[in-house]
Amino acid sequence: MKQRIITGLIAAGLFIPFVLIGGLPFTLLVYALAAVALHELLRMKGQYLLSISGLISMAMMFMLLVPSHWTEVLYEYSEYQKIDFAFFAVLLLLIHTVVVKNTFTFEDAALSILGTLYIGIGFFYFIETRNAGLEYVVYALLVVWSTDSGAYFTGRKIGKRKLWPEISPNKTIEGFIGGIAWAVAVALLLHAIVDLDKPVLIIIGVTIAAAVFGQLGDLVESALKRHFGVKDSGTILPGHGGMLDRFDSLLFVLPLLHFLHFL
Repeated sequence: MKQRIITGLIAAGLFIPFVLIGGLPFTLLVYALAAVALHELLRMKGQYLLSISGLISMAMMFMLLVPSHWTEVLYEYSEYQKIDFAFFAVLLLLIHTVVVKNTFTFEDAALSILGTLYIGIGFFYFIETRNAGLEYVVYALLVVWSTDSGAYFTGRKIGKRKLWPEISPNKTIEGFIGGIAWAVAVALLLHAIVDLDKPVLIIIGVTIAAAVFGQLGDLVESALKRHFGVKDSGTILPGHGGMLDRFDSLLFVLPLLHFLHFL
């Protein structure tokens, strides 16, 4: 626990200034976080980021991460869109399976493609959320953290019925509901301090959806780790695991906020 707290404090001390500054420094940080997350995902399957397939995947992800206001500038010099480059990367990965005589298989390519979309799109919306306003990043982070903490403490206190034991044996239905309740309470408190410029009922509804999606994101990553037989996605954050372990919920919540036009 001591190591977990120390790591959390150091990580927060390094992370928060970039969130506050925003702009290019924050965008570059997100690129770095996404690269580490992709490395962790590929390593679960025995693939390497510093390989031909890994570099193609990273190039595809970096293209997906390009912020909207940058693409407007790029389109002045190119007729291609991000999806065009992404599809070209998919073709290169499939061609690579043939060139290496199937030592890099179609299944490997599928993992690289889906993993790149999962991480790239999630972190892209991290950049877009910060560009929409600091208060929305704070909202998203608080919802994820309060959901996680609420589910943990509620589950430990009154948790009886297992939520999904085949995927995550420690999670309970009571904890799942408690996490949602905590998230709503924290979101309303934030709204009282910093006006989110939304009706209270909208904030409650979106927060409930975000809390559910956040916990589903956590379950998805738990399922990935169980499938590949690993305890943590990585070791970059002692006591916390890897980058995917820390951002799994946020990668689901941030796209949802944009799809719901909350920002």
